Parts: sequence; structure tokens; C-alpha cells
Amino acid sequence: MLWDKKGPHNTEATAAAALERAAQLSIKHLVVASNSGRTAEYFLEKGFGVICVSHHTGFENPGGNEMEQATRQKLQDRGVRVLTTTHLLAGVDRALRLQWGGIYPAEIIAASLRMLGQGVKVCVEISCMALDAGLIPYGEEIMAVAGSGRGADTACVVVPAHSNRFFETVVKELVCMPREK
Repeated sequence: MLWDKKGPHNTEATAAAALERAAQLSIKHLVVASNSGRTAEYFLEKGFGVICVSHHTGFENPGGNEMEQATRQKLQDRGVRVLTTTHLLAGVDRALRLQWGGIYPAEIIAASLRMLGQGVKVCVEISCMALDAGLIPYGEEIMAVAGSGRGADTACVVVPAHSNRFFETVVKELVCMPREK
């Protein structure tokens, strides 16, 4: 399924497509990129284990977190596991680039995945991050949902690998994504 334009106006349709395909494939776990928690709310109480992956603390402002504590608590109270950690394809490589310029391996991988769209890159990234954190089982297909900024416009079926075996990750299906990159 292709959306004409990227962006948060696709969130509701992306969530519906992801939930429908996950049910068809008997997928038990959904990994959702959501910094404010709003996108994760589309997946509450749908019969899936939901993992919400947010930007790391300090992403926008030193010491700051984009998700309000009340929202985080509300999600957790409703069974969502919230992961806030360093981005797999950024972290120290981004710090080196920002400090001294140049490009580093993780950023080359990220740029390559972005050829399919920002959402695909984020789907792969958050899937591996959730696996590394022990929040999803190893070797199983999961549904990953992400976007090109705010909201969601991309959903993928992924079998993630741990970061130390990143290239064993398999993107099995692109359920939906925007044509616009």
C-alpha cells in the first residue's frame, strides 16, 4: 500500500494496515516509533504486545525527554513497554560527524535505508533496538511502525537481528509507505 504523501495524516490508515497484516500473519509484537506517545496510542488494547521506542533523552534538549511523564505512565499502565535509548544508527557516529565532520559506517547504513524512505530506516532501527533491549523475542517476525517525522506512514514486517549481527536483519514485507521520500 502506498501513500501519495509522507506525514502524520497517514497515521490512522497506517495503524489499521499494520494491525490487519499483523493479525493475518499471527504476529504478536508491534514495535512503534513514538516520541510523544500519540502514535503508540493507536495500538492500545488491540491484542498485541506493544513496544514504544522514543528518541533518547537529550535528543532535542540536554537532559530533556520529548515524552511527558504522564503520557509515559499512561502507556505503561495500559501495557505498553516504552524504550528510550540511544539510536542504533546514530549515537557516537553522529557525535563524531557533528564535532569533526565526515561520515561514518552507521550513518552510511542509515542513508542507504533512507533510499526506501525515512520510515523504513526507522522501522529497521527500532526493531533492532527493541530486540537488543530484550523487549521482543529473538527470531520472530514483528510489525514495525514508524514515520517520516511525526505520526506514522510506514509499516514493515521485520525479523530483527541484534546490533552486533545487524546485517542478519530481514525486512520481509513493506506493508505501507509513502511514495514521497
